[in-house]
Amino acid sequence: MPHRLPLVFILATVTLDAIGIGLIFPVMPDLIREVMHTSLSGAAIWGGVLVSSFAAMQFLFGPLVGHLSDAFGRRPVLLISLAVMCVDYVIMALAGSIWLLIAGRILGGIASATHATASAFVADISRPEEKSARFGLVSAAFGVGFVIGPVIGGLLADFGTRAPFWAAAVLAAANLGFGLAVMPETVTDRIRRKFDLRRGNPLSALRAMRHLPGMGALLAVFTLYHVSTEVYPVIWAYFTQARFGWDTRLVGVSLTVYGAALVVVQALLIRPILNWLGDRRTVLAGFGWEAASLLLLAFVTSGPLAMVLTPITAIGGVTLPALQGELSRSVPDDAQGELQGVLSSLMALTMIGAPLVYTTTFRAFTAESAPAYMPGAPFLVSLGFVVLALVLFGLNRRAGATSAM
Repeated sequence: MPHRLPLVFILATVTLDAIGIGLIFPVMPDLIREVMHTSLSGAAIWGGVLVSSFAAMQFLFGPLVGHLSDAFGRRPVLLISLAVMCVDYVIMALAGSIWLLIAGRILGGIASATHATASAFVADISRPEEKSARFGLVSAAFGVGFVIGPVIGGLLADFGTRAPFWAAAVLAAANLGFGLAVMPETVTDRIRRKFDLRRGNPLSALRAMRHLPGMGALLAVFTLYHVSTEVYPVIWAYFTQARFGWDTRLVGVSLTVYGAALVVVQALLIRPILNWLGDRRTVLAGFGWEAASLLLLAFVTSGPLAMVLTPITAIGGVTLPALQGELSRSVPDDAQGELQGVLSSLMALTMIGAPLVYTTTFRAFTAESAPAYMPGAPFLVSLGFVVLALVLFGLNRRAGATSAM
């Protein structure tokens, strides 16, 4: 199979990128408290600011990077972004103030084209009927990184709050070397698009996509999905400390359990589920499962029960690959990079506002002045977004028309 080795490489790239990100999650609350000398609820607010700063840059630069990959190729865009991410991790490792941490996140946000470019690469080498399942493999590869990354990050935290960042920098450098050695180029003259700076404007790119039949509703569903799932990376470390008293090791273990379950779902279960239900019903079932999971997490008071629920919630991960397949089949081959850039910007847009919504809700229900102590309140807010997405997708006729049943 001619594209087997390139696909293996891109999956390895996504995995290593996820390891670098996952290394950092368990230690962020302690790092912010160390730098700011503040409480856990105060650290959560600044954690939201860091995520939003990163996301704002993704929103502004995502379509530009995607359009650059359509014009000049996936290889140079991906390799340059990996080099800048390596520098970003070094900045985070050396930062002695919250402002330098924010500067590092801004730089990282500009360079974080890896996942979007990898998805465009996969679209380049896949037939239309293969795209949903292969997007599932990309998500599964990211999940493998989450299996490895958080547990290593939790263990490295014993050597200080900066150790995970140095480890992430080393992994990013190794990934860059690997890419320089083996990454092929998939943008040919047949699908190459002339560069036009106006198409790099996130609002212009979004308008262009919305004009395609049915895309407006699908993009809105995609956005709501990511608004809802932002609650996990933003709140989980703070929630588990406040509700169960978990330390960084247990937080890392729980994220590893979730990542392992997500790998099983998206690498092994997604294809038979898609064959059984089709894209449309898979999305509907995934949203329903996600809603039930969020409701349970909002009220759980037992740490062991929360650990049991963690892998069960991962079943909702079937939603994203099926939804990405719907979106990818709705645009022409020469716009796959642009689509992934738009999706990257939409994900970033959700990351700008959603973290502040969730961290503010967390602080409101965990501070000393809280009307009621409820660390799980952000999960109820997330549930509201899932319900909106479920209703909108259910009413969208375009999704029903394009799904493989």
